[in-house]
Amino acid sequence: MTALLHPPDSLPVLVLALAVEAVLGYPDRLYRLAGHPVTWIGALIAALDRRLNREGDPGGRRRAAGVLALLLVLAATGVAASGLALACGALGLLPGVILCALLAASLPAQRSLHDHVARVAQDLDRDGLSGGREAVAMIVGRNPETLDEAALCRAAIESLAENFSDGIVAPAVWLGVGGLPGGALYKAINTADSMIGHRTPRHEAFGWAAARLDDFVNLPASRLTAGLVIGAAALTPGASAREALAAVRRDAGRHRSPNAGWPEAAMAGALGLRLAGPRVYGTTRVEDAWMGSGRPEVDAADIRRALTLYRRACGLLWGLAVGLAGLALAV
Repeated sequence: MTALLHPPDSLPVLVLALAVEAVLGYPDRLYRLAGHPVTWIGALIAALDRRLNREGDPGGRRRAAGVLALLLVLAATGVAASGLALACGALGLLPGVILCALLAASLPAQRSLHDHVARVAQDLDRDGLSGGREAVAMIVGRNPETLDEAALCRAAIESLAENFSDGIVAPAVWLGVGGLPGGALYKAINTADSMIGHRTPRHEAFGWAAARLDDFVNLPASRLTAGLVIGAAALTPGASAREALAAVRRDAGRHRSPNAGWPEAAMAGALGLRLAGPRVYGTTRVEDAWMGSGRPEVDAADIRRALTLYRRACGLLWGLAVGLAGLALAV
């Protein structure tokens, strides 16, 4: 027994965790009762931000304080997750795998992402532009009041593509590689980046380590996500795997993010769209390259096409996990 910390035991955990989360998501009742691992990690990050990120300190000291904060978050997360994995392993192989998978099901967010993006299309159809703006504000950081219908729908599809990578594929990769601790440590890094990894006066220095580490740990997942989208396009009528691959080769490296361009370019090429490009966050206009060479006029029907592609890509991810688990157990 390897305490479910790495293959071959961590891969069956991954297979079950993805299946459980796809079917059940994260139950609202459980969230109201106990919160979510991200909220627990986020509370620690917020406390360290208040305590260590002093506005009067010079940039170098604030950067060092951010490194310390990240190390403390990772240490706390790693100790807690390793303890849980060891406790699961002590139960024996089958009970341990099942319990660890139930715990690990809190790490990916397949169902939640699908439901939030689908709600944008639903509210846009039902309530018009105001409804779509309200729904898309739940999943993107840009100013929804600056978005017309096409830009709103592009934002929803871009969020679907990017969050498929860092909200589902990346936790799955690190869960498969490092068991529950690996998946939890990835989630801690990603949460830290989302909270303090911004280029703002308060977090430019303090969040530097979180942003750089998040870029690094997402490198393998972003490339794998592009491959999954290309594979899903080959299985989806009306989508083009060839154009998806062409868009990745041509455009992914032009994105301002070292990772987001890969899934966004693949999604854009597969659906014959143009995504990304210039956009507004708050009051700041951000210039970025277009992903894909298709049409920029996107509507709610295109969001639903993207969701079909996403569901098939999730299926491919699960099939890949099953294949790797079978291979690991056979050798």
